[in-house]
Amino acid sequence: MGPQKNSKFIQISLVLCFAVAVSIVQCKVLHDCSSNGDCGDGLYCFSCPQGFSGKRCVRSTITDQFTLVNNSLPFNKYAFLTTHNSFAIDGEPPRTGVPRVTVTNQEDNVTQQLKNGARALMLDTYDFKGDVWLCHSFGGQCYDYTAFEPAIETLREIATFLAENPSEIVTIILEDYVQAPKGLTKVFTNAGLMKYWFPVTSMPQNGQDWPLVSDMVAKNQRLLVFTSMKSKQKSEGIAYQWNYMVENQYGDGGMKAGSCPNREESSPLDDKSKSLVLVNYFRSVPMKQLTCEDNSANLINMLHTCYGAAGNRWANFVAVNYYKRSEGGGSFQAVDTLNGKLLCGRDDVHACVPGSTSGACTP
Repeated sequence: MGPQKNSKFIQISLVLCFAVAVSIVQCKVLHDCSSNGDCGDGLYCFSCPQGFSGKRCVRSTITDQFTLVNNSLPFNKYAFLTTHNSFAIDGEPPRTGVPRVTVTNQEDNVTQQLKNGARALMLDTYDFKGDVWLCHSFGGQCYDYTAFEPAIETLREIATFLAENPSEIVTIILEDYVQAPKGLTKVFTNAGLMKYWFPVTSMPQNGQDWPLVSDMVAKNQRLLVFTSMKSKQKSEGIAYQWNYMVENQYGDGGMKAGSCPNREESSPLDDKSKSLVLVNYFRSVPMKQLTCEDNSANLINMLHTCYGAAGNRWANFVAVNYYKRSEGGGSFQAVDTLNGKLLCGRDDVHACVPGSTSGACTP
């Protein structure tokens, strides 16, 4: 690790002292450690050979921008950590009696992802065994060896989280292959999620602002669901993603430094008739050992690149694999950066607090 990278670590560490610890003397980001107990709240002990030697304390939770700053702005004025293939979890036991032969993208279960601050989940839904399942598959078909679990199990985890956290909003982005009539409506209903549903009729058109977060919370409309299947907006009242959101290329094509092309299904990133911006930053084939480097300075650099590509708009969602792996601040710091830019034009959301003297933020 060269001098330039060391200086970035020092800068990020200073910000994280403000962000995670109760006081600056308690900040232990990038301190040496042998177990999680050596680190402060919101940190865990981790090894990233690409970024540092040995084990060090790195971030494991978000900064709650609503508590820190406000929740009184439109939904599209905030940024949210997004887990790619949230259901494709390491160590998830096979559910079909057949060994699973597919890749994984996360290490924590969905409940833990939500508790650590993920507020958008990417789920792949398929018809399978007479039900809706979450699968990491191909060709629009789910197989015994690509299936993870019935979708209702993950959706019930989300329902429990929303019930226990009445001021939180969760977004679900579906790569949707379900053909069964009303198949998604049935599974969302049976999971107990319809009472939180944000209706399509209240979603903004032509790039207008979304409702205020505080109003969404007051109305208990705290679940946003987007589908990749256009027909379901009319048939099931599930928002067609590309009517409301632009998104960059996923996989390796979205990780080329200095370039931020839109994915094929999305309109160009600078289409301001869509008021939400999603940035993907993950490899086509997950490589766990390299993700700590991917989720660090390179990720933040890409957010700046995509800002320009999106017509000078900062991302609302940033999607990553293995969301806790980093060289210090990782995806959590990336979201802090986005919220700082969105809320007050600064480099970190903590600088938005009146009287902040955060040295890492610039006017």
